[in-house]
Amino acid sequence: MSELEILCRYVSDLSRKVGLFIAQQNEIFEKKHIEHKGLNDLVSYVDKEAEKRIIDGLQKLMPEAGFISEENPSTHIISDKQFHWVIDPLDGTTNFIHGLPIFAISIALMDGDEVVLGVVYEVNKKECFYATKGKGAFCNGVKIQVSEAQTLSESLLATGFPYRFFEKNTEYLQILNALMQSSHGLRRLGSAAVDLAYTACGRFEGFFEFNLKPWDVAAGGLLVQEAGGQVGRFNGDNDFVFGKEILAGGHVFNEMKQIIQQYW
Repeated sequence: MSELEILCRYVSDLSRKVGLFIAQQNEIFEKKHIEHKGLNDLVSYVDKEAEKRIIDGLQKLMPEAGFISEENPSTHIISDKQFHWVIDPLDGTTNFIHGLPIFAISIALMDGDEVVLGVVYEVNKKECFYATKGKGAFCNGVKIQVSEAQTLSESLLATGFPYRFFEKNTEYLQILNALMQSSHGLRRLGSAAVDLAYTACGRFEGFFEFNLKPWDVAAGGLLVQEAGGQVGRFNGDNDFVFGKEILAGGHVFNEMKQIIQQYW
């Protein structure tokens, strides 16, 4: 077992421990405890405490690494360190606040500009998806792979709706219309990390969304790649981590890209 795989095991265990805290808080959480970071951008004490616990745990594992994390604005500018942890302590905060049981912890490790480790822990299903570069992707110890579906006509797709920036709504609705008519349907779960994990294990054939942040996609993107899929931007570039939009899928990736590029 490589050092990276051993590190991934520790990160997976950490995500489970923090996930237990989130699950316990979910049973007693009240909406009066939410804060507004911006338009439709919500945060709770659960996000903040979960992030603190994750950072404390990761600092013990790799004191030399920097952080890019959602709830700490001071980390949104990349430092000159070689390694960075990219963290979303609660991806799907709005779901959590409203009592919808789809939310996850997302943790990735970047070596320079390359994601080399990714963990997505779906709290309520207790499913831990994880991958290290070049070693495949797994869920709770079982190797996973993208769907074998070859065409959109046999595919279920996932997406996310705009909730803060609406300048691309016209193009987005055109894409939705085209993909609705080409596939089995589209789903909007409210957590990009879960969408990507589900694409990696074949529950979804593909996923696309725009106006995302690195902590939304870094871990899940690696899962899809290591499960045999492709990940990129709408324009075909490979930088899905900092590119703001993401397209991920198995065999239908190129067919999705062709449709999206007609309107984007």
